[in-house]
Amino acid sequence: MARVLIVGAGLTGSLCAARGRFLREGPGPPGRVAVWTKAGDSGGRMTTTSSPHNPQSTVDLGAQYITRTPHYAQKHQSFYDELLAHGILKPLTSPIEGTVMKAGDCNFVAPQGFSSIIKHYLKESGAAICFRQCVTQINLRNDKWEVSKETGSPEQFDIVVLTMPVPQILLLQGDIVNLISECQRQQLESVSYSSRYALGLFYEAGTKIDVPWAGQYITSNPCIRFISIDNKKRNIVSSEIGPSLVIQTTVPFGVTHLEHGIEEVQELIFQQLENILPGLPQPVATKCQKWRHSQVTNAAANSPGQMTLHLKPLLVCGGDGFTHSNFDGCVASALCVLEALKNHI
Repeated sequence: MARVLIVGAGLTGSLCAARGRFLREGPGPPGRVAVWTKAGDSGGRMTTTSSPHNPQSTVDLGAQYITRTPHYAQKHQSFYDELLAHGILKPLTSPIEGTVMKAGDCNFVAPQGFSSIIKHYLKESGAAICFRQCVTQINLRNDKWEVSKETGSPEQFDIVVLTMPVPQILLLQGDIVNLISECQRQQLESVSYSSRYALGLFYEAGTKIDVPWAGQYITSNPCIRFISIDNKKRNIVSSEIGPSLVIQTTVPFGVTHLEHGIEEVQELIFQQLENILPGLPQPVATKCQKWRHSQVTNAAANSPGQMTLHLKPLLVCGGDGFTHSNFDGCVASALCVLEALKNHI
């Protein structure tokens, strides 16, 4: 059977691993599907981080909630049903100020954080998951792909699926540089992303943050765009867990300060947060996340869901760079990638 590498442990990559059961059928040793990610944990832009003082206290530094439209309620019903049945998703019932809901829309939160979706799919996949594996080169060796990484020896695969942000695909070296056609390169180079920061704040148990909302969109601040009290957003009440906040910056702020130091950016966010929520106590821990590739602002044209860069051996790209940056966009891309794999096999 073919040995398959999926690069990226976000939603698209994990879902490809979980639903690509046809890749694991037939005789042969287990572990024919491998998932590599350069991060230290799974989640991608659905990452959830824990307080160093209490692992039960978490914040979502990426996706804040999922909005399901009537169109996708039908098209992706099985995915929502599965996650709801396992308690991984639940309806968002806490107040989010500044949202404009369209008729038929429904919002969902993840009680254990959004990375729990990724962990669910990776567990279901049975794939070999390798963290801190940063791919640097992809070369053609006879009828296989030889994939090099920053540390360790190169490995060979029959099929490679790339689900990381498109600019990271364009940075790869090796034979892949010459195998991408000029037309494909132009399409990939046209993909653009917004940039922003997310700051997670963790407080001691018993700390009170007296506001009537669980999340709020901010329209009058040059730095801060959204604030969420994550435990309140998820309807988690516990005397043992303190509140956890996440502050997402505006895109202009993110772009302006993209190359600045994390400590400097964090201090600027704190200064603006004081204007919005004066008198907040000092957090016991913080986590500041830079999202260089936050949300897709311009997806690859004429490549809905995926782009096949090479047929024999197969090299496919997927992810929100080929659809749009939300849960359903990533699901749609994963389904397109899996269809390309099925047609090839």
